[in-house]
Amino acid sequence: MTLPPAAALPVDAFTDGLGADPLYTLGMRAEGPVAVVTGAGSGIGRRVSLDLAAAGYRVVLAGRRVSTLDETAAAAPESTLVVATDVTDPAAVRDLFARARDRYGRVDVLFNNAGAFGRTAPIADVSYEQWQAVVDTNLTGAFLCAQEAFRAMRDQSPQGGRIINNGSISAHVPRPYAVGYTATKHAVTGLTKQIALEGRPYRIACGQIDIGNAATDMTAAMSQGVPQASGQIAAEPRMDVAHAASAVVYMAGLPLDANVLFLTVMATTMPYVGRG
Repeated sequence: MTLPPAAALPVDAFTDGLGADPLYTLGMRAEGPVAVVTGAGSGIGRRVSLDLAAAGYRVVLAGRRVSTLDETAAAAPESTLVVATDVTDPAAVRDLFARARDRYGRVDVLFNNAGAFGRTAPIADVSYEQWQAVVDTNLTGAFLCAQEAFRAMRDQSPQGGRIINNGSISAHVPRPYAVGYTATKHAVTGLTKQIALEGRPYRIACGQIDIGNAATDMTAAMSQGVPQASGQIAAEPRMDVAHAASAVVYMAGLPLDANVLFLTVMATTMPYVGRG
């Protein structure tokens, strides 16, 4: 019997396998597919990492702060590997994926999540250094991680995998005083499309999740009031981060002949439709 690659099975195949091939479930559940999550020490990255681990994935936790990565790992110690990583450093990103392959043998999923909002300021007041810091993290870091994941997925056997980029509502419409974040999240959309195109011959799927106001530390100020396109300051609704995480797990678990190219999940009444 020829078994399909881990990334080609739905997530249920790595839980208790309702509807899954029982021989595959019994033979592979202890191993499971391998996911790399950047920005895994907090917020969306932490919740996605733990939900993937609960779904049967072995998860490589990447981020700059080992202390917060360790806190994530403590909730799923048997399913996680901590790798301190600065996604803006090409050598550090190469080491991240080398360690993932050394430990687990392959990479099935990348959740390209690490990001920075940058200084909230009018475009005229943003320094070059502030601009570059956001570009380095949100765009160059996403490119470097996607490139290493692509290489691993192309060259491994069975071939293939899935890259999920974390975009934002700001990948569609701007928020006041957020030029770096808005520009880089628009650019991530182009990166997603390019990877989806170039991945076709290698069974590499790429999609993007655009999240609106998940309740994390990064969005805490929104409940107090943030600038709106009208010039007013207004509080914005947020949603439980669990909804964003479950969407990522769904995308990750699709067979490789199916792909969610773009998915938006957001607080229902947040000012997105009609923003600006």
